[in-house]
Amino acid sequence: MNLAKQQKEENSAYLQLLMIVLFAIGGLVAGTLLSFLVIVIGYGKSGLADMQMLTGENKNLIDIIKIAQVLTTGFLFILPPVMLARVEKAKLTDFYGFKKPYLLYVLLVILIMIFSMPVIEWVGIANQKMVLPESLKFVENWMRAKEDEAMKMTILLLKINNTTDFLINLFIIALLPAVAEEFIFRGAVQRSFYRMFRNPHIAIWITAIIFSAIHFQFFGFFPRLLLGALFGYIYWWTGSLWYTMLAHFLNNGYAVCMAWYMQAHHLPLENLENTSTFNWYQCVISLLLTIFLLIFLQFKTKQSHGEQLG
Repeated sequence: MNLAKQQKEENSAYLQLLMIVLFAIGGLVAGTLLSFLVIVIGYGKSGLADMQMLTGENKNLIDIIKIAQVLTTGFLFILPPVMLARVEKAKLTDFYGFKKPYLLYVLLVILIMIFSMPVIEWVGIANQKMVLPESLKFVENWMRAKEDEAMKMTILLLKINNTTDFLINLFIIALLPAVAEEFIFRGAVQRSFYRMFRNPHIAIWITAIIFSAIHFQFFGFFPRLLLGALFGYIYWWTGSLWYTMLAHFLNNGYAVCMAWYMQAHHLPLENLENTSTFNWYQCVISLLLTIFLLIFLQFKTKQSHGEQLG
């Protein structure tokens, strides 16, 4: 994580977090209003009514959702860290850490994401089976209803009829969120929490909790939490957002590719999140290899840092 001294004293971490929240709220409002404007221009007032319907095969509906996704993602997640850097009068590449990628680190990040898939999937399936006590059954029912709504939206976004649809989905669902979410969560939020607590582990896990919670998918909370922590440690050790963006893109891109494969083989997309493709021993091997690769990445980054100091 880049905490190099700026030309002037930075604002306090508490004020920075407040600014991030305020910029995010402003970005959400601006992105939503702009989405409405684009929808009305492109599809008329009926387009706004279509946004309330999350079922059916209406191509216009899918296009509307994708337009709104792009605009809200950009304004909600990219605008706040950009504005924060401007307030601090700092260069984006220095403020958040966009060091030139090293091939070894790139390969390690790719291997980490590949070998972590089985254990992340296992945690996700276990999370899907979560059952609350009888006294909290109404809460569980509400959470399940929200999860079903999110699944309907996901299925609409993942609809792929041709290669163009696949490439568009790869951009909207994989690349854009990877860049935008890492920019704000690891770049801005985790950085501010580290300045606040001076403890990387606290900063990484608090940010991971916020990262997972803000998706409002309760039965996917724990795998997303682990992914957030994984991205956080990669950022802390490498000091560059490029690697976390790559890791995030690989995770999201895998889901897009799986959706394409399932549709090509006429398999229901509803099974995308709760169907296991790995055995228990593969999950154990996955965990051990992921831990080994993370330790190796930490060792190599420390070694590189020591050489630079020398």
